[in-house]
Amino acid sequence: MRKAKIIGTGSYLPNKILTNQDLEKIVETSDEWIVSRTGMKERRIAGAEEFTSDMGLKAAKKALKNARVSPDEIDLILVATLTPDYIFPSTACLIQGQLKASKAAALDIQAACTGFIYALSIAKAFVESGLYNNILLIASEKLSSIVDYRDRNTCVLFGDGAAACVVTGKEKKGLWIRHCCLGSDGDQKDILILPAGGCRFPASKETVTSNMHFIKMEGKEVFKHAVRRMEMSSKECLDSAKLSETKISWLIPHQANIRIIDAIAKRFQVPKERVFITVDKYGNTSASSIGIALNELLNEKKLNRGEHLLLTAFGAGLTWGSAILESI
Repeated sequence: MRKAKIIGTGSYLPNKILTNQDLEKIVETSDEWIVSRTGMKERRIAGAEEFTSDMGLKAAKKALKNARVSPDEIDLILVATLTPDYIFPSTACLIQGQLKASKAAALDIQAACTGFIYALSIAKAFVESGLYNNILLIASEKLSSIVDYRDRNTCVLFGDGAAACVVTGKEKKGLWIRHCCLGSDGDQKDILILPAGGCRFPASKETVTSNMHFIKMEGKEVFKHAVRRMEMSSKECLDSAKLSETKISWLIPHQANIRIIDAIAKRFQVPKERVFITVDKYGNTSASSIGIALNELLNEKKLNRGEHLLLTAFGAGLTWGSAILESI
């Protein structure tokens, strides 16, 4: 049976850094308050003329270079994002055109912060079914475009960035996407939501003056669900792959909040030095956070054959998911 493997990764972070000290000048908050509750010290902010497709394109080019795959070898482009350049056409189509990936189909995936893992599961299915050979997976977010910088409960959390990887069934070596587990609960849709901009509340004077085009979040409810759902899907994933917790070499969680990350690590008794963390540098970059962390891990550490990586995420929808990668 064909095995879907990641054979190249890449990421992109904008140059502009927004520090906690910068936020102290914008809203009523403090560095101590932000760090103690979120673990965040900085986040990256895209320029006024820098969009989700631009960041995704830069991450994609790095992933293609690392994989030694050319754009014309790509069969499908998947873009996970909740901040697309447009409602339509898809951001994937924009990147397909910029890459000149003439043979590639293209589509966007919207699973909020779980988008990277949802996209991994789709890439795995396409490759292992034999339908496609090479898939370019991109996760890119310009969350600064939907953050209300007057709301201290949300504006400290989010940053911008992109990640990408090439998934193939051809190569013998790489990170095998061993198993994925996904879930959702639409009954909890209101605890993390962008109220306006769709057909339910199209843009109008009223939606703009009511600040309905910004992220709205019930923080305590999100925290409670995040820890429970990420733990549940991680256990399900390990059980399905017939792996024990002791086989986890690295835990790469969604970088939403250091308290959530610590709670998940404690549930699985993963040593702190084996939990890969970027939340302090980049904040929550939604769909791209796991991809950015995975790329940095691979750049910093040499994985041995047989090592297992556990990825786990949670996002609006509600959505959640976990994936196990094995170095082969």
